Amino acid sequence: QPNAMGGREVGGLANQLAAHMDYHTPGARELVSRFWATGTLTPNVPEGPGYKAVELFEAIERGEIKALWVMATNPAISLPDAARVRAALEKCPLVIVSECAAHTDLLPYADIVLPASGWSEKDGTVTNSERRISRQRGMLPPPGDARHDWWIIAEVAKRLGFAEAFEYSHPWEIFDEHARLSGFENGLTDRPKRLFDISGLVGLGRDGYDALAPIQWPVTDQAP
Repeated sequence: QPNAMGGREVGGLANQLAAHMDYHTPGARELVSRFWATGTLTPNVPEGPGYKAVELFEAIERGEIKALWVMATNPAISLPDAARVRAALEKCPLVIVSECAAHTDLLPYADIVLPASGWSEKDGTVTNSERRISRQRGMLPPPGDARHDWWIIAEVAKRLGFAEAFEYSHPWEIFDEHARLSGFENGLTDRPKRLFDISGLVGLGRDGYDALAPIQWPVTDQAP
């Protein structure tokens, strides 16, 4: 199973914003924009949810989407109506795949393949269904040219002109930013308090992050 809860926490679904917020909550998009000062970075902040998985490939089929970056999944075999998905992949002008295996059903459709680290090499956190955040420590270094997903994303962002927002050298820096956003303007009297809040984990530093023991959120000064 994927890191489903952790993915939702960071806004990994098309209908979500980071820190477990969504587009349907009044003011959530503006809050995220204030935290990241997105007005100084890009004029193209999405104003609403994107396509979900099946809808995404239908949009590729219609010619609405010209580039696709697949990471940590294999839609060529995991989505329903695989033949339709593969036909859409054939039609997409640019398909980029981050992959840790040399041979998969998806790679024949890729124009660019980015070698990614595998599960035994990854370094970060995962969250289970009871909201418990656990530190994931790689057992092996990534082989050859393989790199962690966060590093790949940051390097692409830098080349697109967003270096200032992606100056990360270690996963703890990303986690710290994630924790800060979770508590940003949370609990103000004019809006509902958000349940997902791990602001109590801000400022761990690299050593504290490396030593992090499994912990269930919320984690705040009031609920350590």
